[in-house]
Amino acid sequence: MKVLMHVCCGPCAVYPVQDLLKQGHQVAGYFYNPNIHPFQEYSKRREGALQMAQRLGIPLTVADGYRPELYFREVSFHEEDRCRFCYSMRLREAARFAREEGCDGFTTSLLVSPWQKHDLLRRLGEETGKDAGIPFLYYDWRRGFSEGRRQARQMGLYRQQYCGCLFSEQERYEGEAIKHG
Repeated sequence: MKVLMHVCCGPCAVYPVQDLLKQGHQVAGYFYNPNIHPFQEYSKRREGALQMAQRLGIPLTVADGYRPELYFREVSFHEEDRCRFCYSMRLREAARFAREEGCDGFTTSLLVSPWQKHDLLRRLGEETGKDAGIPFLYYDWRRGFSEGRRQARQMGLYRQQYCGCLFSEQERYEGEAIKHG
């Protein structure tokens, strides 16, 4: 089966890509993340995703350009529910690209993180897949999170400190400031 993996970052993709390859799937990656802020962070994660793909021997397509305005258009006035809008935006694009590339299904490396909303990701992925006419493949890869992080460290991949968006960056560092304040 030819599977498109939406790659949020290199470290999060390590375990899921290896698992899919171990299952005998042909895996291709797609880096589409207009939510990542600021540009320097986006660049580091894009480079980490490219390094991961090279190390694991899979092709990785990077979406054209850095387009944070697409993310902000989606989540404006929905800041409290931003993850739903962010997931939906990225899954729609991944499904479109997977269909265009002739894949048999698509999934996302977001499913490895214990901090992501798995029930929401699964529901949105399945709805998106149905609308796009391509199956969403749900896997609960959280059991491999620590192993993936360990391997990412060994590979020298950039490991981020927050989910990616401006709001998660603020929550991460604001919380740290309060602890140390």
